[in-house]
Amino acid sequence: MAALARRLCHISFHVSTGQPLALDLQRFFGFRPLAAREADGWRQLALRSGDAVFLVNEGAGPGEPLYGLHPRHAVPSATNLCFDVANAGAAARALAARGCRVLVAPVSVQDAQGAATYAVVSSPAGNLSLTLLERAEYRGTFLPGFEAVPSAPGPGWVSHVDHLTLACTPGSSPSLSRWFHDCLGFCHLPLSPGEDPELGLEVAAESGRGGLRLTALQTPPGSILPTLVLAESLPGAARGQDQVEQFLARHRGPGLQHVGLYTPNIVEATEGVAGAGGQLLTTPEAYYQQPGKKRQILAAGREPSLLARQGILLDGDKGKFLLQVFTKSLFAEDTFFLELIQRQGATGFGQGNIRALWQSVQEKAARSQED
Repeated sequence: MAALARRLCHISFHVSTGQPLALDLQRFFGFRPLAAREADGWRQLALRSGDAVFLVNEGAGPGEPLYGLHPRHAVPSATNLCFDVANAGAAARALAARGCRVLVAPVSVQDAQGAATYAVVSSPAGNLSLTLLERAEYRGTFLPGFEAVPSAPGPGWVSHVDHLTLACTPGSSPSLSRWFHDCLGFCHLPLSPGEDPELGLEVAAESGRGGLRLTALQTPPGSILPTLVLAESLPGAARGQDQVEQFLARHRGPGLQHVGLYTPNIVEATEGVAGAGGQLLTTPEAYYQQPGKKRQILAAGREPSLLARQGILLDGDKGKFLLQVFTKSLFAEDTFFLELIQRQGATGFGQGNIRALWQSVQEKAARSQED
């Protein structure tokens, strides 16, 4: 293991001037401004909900924004994962020894609240870079160089980041899995009994044509890092009907497809997001008519008609259940989206729910082609 990441500090996005991501996160998803910085052509705004922090970098200054770099990607994108480490310089050197490019050499930033040191390195996951942040001695609201932004308390819909899903090119999951293991200490998390770490979990489409391969990775017990999920397409899908392939095409390559945000009350969170005008992905009506689905929902202590009305997916058995709902894309390019997730003892991601999401995206794509 080259660098031990202790926790996820924040997820960075790069958008052009006037793109409404920061406003949408506040209006629709209950995020609140945490800290801001404006300098060198950049407007950087950190937003928080619970322990989930998103840093929106808006503009295109001549230099690099603090704690990251401008990837000059063709479309708005989630571009960087920032991890707390014990020693940013040592972590950067260790990753460089494993072949990672050091995009920003270790640099220290200081203000009246203390100091932090960070470095930025490349990752093999498309335009996604990694910031290695050492900030044990910093006492401020966010990070040196940022000014705190007073704001009212949020609605509490989200408590933390549950997982991160990367859309990958076909056949790349094994090499990506090894990279995250060797460089950051992630290990295989089986999603089904006896799962081969090299093959992951295959979820075939109902039509029998195509599907998804998912490989989940987690850090050792005691870590507070979110689970990492690698998603790639299985061969055979009809052209234009595969959600991972659509992401790869519209995003112009691999990248962070979605962030799973944990909510302690998915019914309240879904009602809040929908009531605020947030757009949620429609769940197929047939999902709630599956044999045994009503019984399964009741066994979880939930009301079938309520979940159906809100489009909440539920999967699991033996007293362990998972509830999920997905948003539509936050960008006009129809790429990155969010997921709200609540766990009742379940640790995986629900094969039935994965298949239902697949079907709903396929139906949406088919309707778009008809229009």
